[in-house]
Amino acid sequence: MLSSYRQIFAAPGSLAFPLTGLIARLPISMTGIGIVTMLGRIKDSFWLGGLLSAFLAVSAAVLGPRISRLVDRHGQRRVALPATAVTVLSATGLLLGAHYGLPDWTLFVFAAGMGTMPSTGSMVRARWAHLYRDDPAKLHTAYSFEAVADEVCFIVGPILAATLSTSLFPESGLVLAGVFLVVGVLLFTAQRRTEPPAHPVSRHTGGSVARDKGIQTLVLTLGAVGVVFGSVEVVTVAFTEAQGHPAASGYVLAVYALGSCLAGAVFGALKFTGPMDRRFQVGVSVMAVGMAPLVVAAQFLHGTAALFGVGAALFLSGLAISPTLITAMALVERLVPAARLTEGMTWTTTGLALGVALGSAAAGVVVDAAGSANGYWVPVAAAALAATAAYTGLPRLRHQLAAATGL
Repeated sequence: MLSSYRQIFAAPGSLAFPLTGLIARLPISMTGIGIVTMLGRIKDSFWLGGLLSAFLAVSAAVLGPRISRLVDRHGQRRVALPATAVTVLSATGLLLGAHYGLPDWTLFVFAAGMGTMPSTGSMVRARWAHLYRDDPAKLHTAYSFEAVADEVCFIVGPILAATLSTSLFPESGLVLAGVFLVVGVLLFTAQRRTEPPAHPVSRHTGGSVARDKGIQTLVLTLGAVGVVFGSVEVVTVAFTEAQGHPAASGYVLAVYALGSCLAGAVFGALKFTGPMDRRFQVGVSVMAVGMAPLVVAAQFLHGTAALFGVGAALFLSGLAISPTLITAMALVERLVPAARLTEGMTWTTTGLALGVALGSAAAGVVVDAAGSANGYWVPVAAAALAATAAYTGLPRLRHQLAAATGL
């Protein structure tokens, strides 16, 4: 397995850009929880932090694809640096506004500005595609490595932000996220020899890649998958507290991410020959089936046994996450031309982000109304919806793949 990963780092510069990109994408997993914990401590209320976090996700969903379109047209360095500057200035305004008690509406203005954060994960994957577009096996392994890197971010980032905000000063989690963003983007954009070439606007045909029916299928499906992610996090926090072990939520969620991380590492070393669209559908379907034991564990177990049961169920369901996301990114690479690849990948992450925001809100409503154990019906229903979207959209996805590849 290790030999497969060693091969992708043989190209000059192929180690520097993913590592610096890892630093630059850590803030994505830190800002939401950093805002919630900061305002929870400053204002002794979580509703404002949750609303701001959701508003930031919507802002990123609106602005992110547009920023990535500019990246494709003008180059990563020329766009990522000013976008990062706007993000940092907006985050600074949010920090100062919260610290000095500015009106709540001003915090939403600053949160909107933070939506300009560049999609480093998409830019990293675009570099891998530039290197290995003609070598599908290496590109598959590279995308798998990036999926594992994403999981590492979402294991380390939230724990780091929450721990700092609660143990040092309220703003410390968000401050560190800003430091990671600045340092990571500066180091990443300094890697010039692996940067894909810019594609001027004259080389673009048509409008946004979101009009592609295959991309629409992926975005809708991953939006439902995002609901799974967002709801699982909220419900698990509430469930562990209801079982009398509130501190265990981080460990239970880490087990969930660990399952995905391990599966992604193994998946990247395997070689596949079957249709990629069918592989995507199978991955989403396995995720949906794997969510069912979660409700059983939450409903019929109690105390410590419930925590172990839910953790085991989440670990098993997590095994399907990375393979599904890896395949989704590979499908984007097939569906859209190189001149629009960063934008295409950002649309999929936008679907995920919107789903996470919706899932968090829906889970909170269900938990308040029916209890934490019943809250797990939200990710179960969302996973079933994702499988349905993948199944019904498969003909359109297959048609667009055939048109894009000329097969």
